[in-house]
Amino acid sequence: MADSELLHTLDYILNRCDEKSIEALAAAIVRRRRELTMFGGVSALPNPGRMAKELSSQLNLEGVIDGLQENIRDYAIRIIRQEAPELTETQIEELARTWIPSPNRQRRTTTIHQNSQVPQDALYSMIDQFISFSLGRMEEEEDHALRKEMGSWPDKYWKSFPQAIRLLIANFLKGELEEKDFNTQIDLALQRH
Repeated sequence: MADSELLHTLDYILNRCDEKSIEALAAAIVRRRRELTMFGGVSALPNPGRMAKELSSQLNLEGVIDGLQENIRDYAIRIIRQEAPELTETQIEELARTWIPSPNRQRRTTTIHQNSQVPQDALYSMIDQFISFSLGRMEEEEDHALRKEMGSWPDKYWKSFPQAIRLLIANFLKGELEEKDFNTQIDLALQRH
């Protein structure tokens, strides 16, 4: 406590405190003294954030989650093989990767629209396709395939992008950003989400 705070507190206790306030202060002093005795000083008071980190490191939750995720992924692949034997291994792997990311991959996802989440690498791909289309670099076959699958995919992509991504894309397409700067800023924007 700073000296001025101590003086104000003492002044309040000695000169302006009524009986109810004195009882409240006495109870607070007893509680504080007990905390100092139990936890060994101010710096050792319970810190929920620190305690959670210590507990999670002791439990190795990341390893448990990775193992569980791998088991779920394997189970999903078995079900896909049983229910859709006509799919190739590549298609099965793509479906499993889309639905249940591999534990070895980064877990980053970006919230896109309301409650939906898209893996970060899928969002990168969407941005790349949108830019390629907007600059006239996209192959007709790719555009046709996307339209066949999604309809007006550029509009859907645009509506799905977070506001920060839209702003960066608009600035890039207007020529206000160099491609290198655009890519750097996209990386930073996606890391924040």
